[in-house]
Amino acid sequence: MTESMRPSRRALLSSAVLATVGPAQAQAPARAPVRGGTMVMIVNPEPSTLATYAVSAGNIPPVTTQIYEGLLTYDWEIRPQPMLAKSWTVSEDGKTITFQLQEGVTFHNGQPFTSADVQYSFMEIAKKVNPNGPVILAELQSVDTPDPMTAVFNLANPAPYLMVSLSANNIPIVCKSVFEGTQPLQNPSANRPVGTGPFKFGEWNRGQFIRLDRNERYWKPGLPLLNRIIARFIPDAATRSAALETGEAHYAAYSAVNAADIRRMQANPILGSTTQGYGTTAATSVLEFNMRRPNLAKKEVRQAICYAIDRQFIVDNILHGFGKPATGPLSSVFTTQGFYTDQVRRFDVPDRLEIANRLMDEAGFPRGANGVRMSLFLEINSFGEQWLRQGEYLKQALGQIGINLTLRSEDTATWLRRCYTDYDFDINEPFYSAGADPVVGVHRHYVSSAIRRGTTFVNNKDYRSPDVDRLMDAATREIVPARRAELYHEAQRIMVEDSPGAWLCEVQYVTIFNKKLQNHTNRPLGTYSAFDRAWLER
Repeated sequence: MTESMRPSRRALLSSAVLATVGPAQAQAPARAPVRGGTMVMIVNPEPSTLATYAVSAGNIPPVTTQIYEGLLTYDWEIRPQPMLAKSWTVSEDGKTITFQLQEGVTFHNGQPFTSADVQYSFMEIAKKVNPNGPVILAELQSVDTPDPMTAVFNLANPAPYLMVSLSANNIPIVCKSVFEGTQPLQNPSANRPVGTGPFKFGEWNRGQFIRLDRNERYWKPGLPLLNRIIARFIPDAATRSAALETGEAHYAAYSAVNAADIRRMQANPILGSTTQGYGTTAATSVLEFNMRRPNLAKKEVRQAICYAIDRQFIVDNILHGFGKPATGPLSSVFTTQGFYTDQVRRFDVPDRLEIANRLMDEAGFPRGANGVRMSLFLEINSFGEQWLRQGEYLKQALGQIGINLTLRSEDTATWLRRCYTDYDFDINEPFYSAGADPVVGVHRHYVSSAIRRGTTFVNNKDYRSPDVDRLMDAATREIVPARRAELYHEAQRIMVEDSPGAWLCEVQYVTIFNKKLQNHTNRPLGTYSAFDRAWLER
């Protein structure tokens, strides 16, 4: 295997998955790249907005990371690499980071990129409206701009995790002159983005596609190679698979292809597959309990639900082997850093249903004449049919302990509003990506400071634990790895005991691509990074 084909340290979840998914087949082009052509990628579902700086839904970055860029990108080992920052230095005390910026970069509207745009993007956009900002940038006090090509970050305390959080999908750099004096979500560029990336926004035909056109003035010489990218929206799973199998589409990542179809598509001679490109995803399928509801405010009920679920059944029958059971809020991909532990309350015990029913009795919810103890709604994740299949299984599983579960499916915008703005839900069925560090993608789901009405994919559960807040705050600042690991171990034990949600499965995503599409996965962020070097054989 060549250096460029090396899987990242987080690429694969298990040897079983390794056995079923081949290496990234488009990492070493057989011949010189060809310029031109249109790449068609499937994005599912259609984004409700392209305001990636304010909304963290996973169907937005495949489009917006072609348009926006971050200060940094990352190699396969998640080591920082230059992007809009060409170099950087960190002070000895870790409290000052000085970025030297790329010269000669212009935004798609012709405005020059300067340190003023970096300052504005972090202090006025990311810290105020980015779902990750208040956690990732908690230590960032100010950004100085001593000259147009220098940005100096001043931190209250060292924040080593910050350097793995500066890609376009986490904190995109926006054009200050476009946003200044406006409300970010109401700004016209929210759905007509203006960035510095290799592709420019062209057209959004609602319900059909988004067209991105080659940036002829891109600052990287000779790039991009493609003329344009079409992001197609195809609601039906069978039609999405057919588009790939017939060659109408070239690329589909995350859950755009149903897990049930993957093995069949791997046998198609025109298609390839890879599990690379998910190096900082650490995706976990979870349930969120609305602890504002009196019945779900009882820990016994929440724990009973956790015991009722057979996670291995979900892996085998819903994910078709592309994943493994989860044990808590941190994915096992954090084992290499020492942060993960499975020494927590375990719900996968032989007598789990007996325990669950006993807990429901102790919580004061006896079975009625029809065997039902309570009725709840489950909000179905709108990002793919497998989540509906999972919901159907959960209805059966919870029925075993006397919970009548009603499944509710809605369009993405309505689902997000119900669960993260109106708090009008009982149980939500999202998944989240932990990122390259727990601070990046885990803290915001559990710390009380991340209870932010109207912000998606944060702590909507109303989970408030002073101990968890203290431990995670300390882990944010701790620079000694062993001590930081113990802080996370203790936090995991408390969270699993409290069970503000149920951690179901660590999901292994598989990208399906047409073999004519070359060099599409050359960074650990995969489809959450630009296809600037991708090209099509003709």
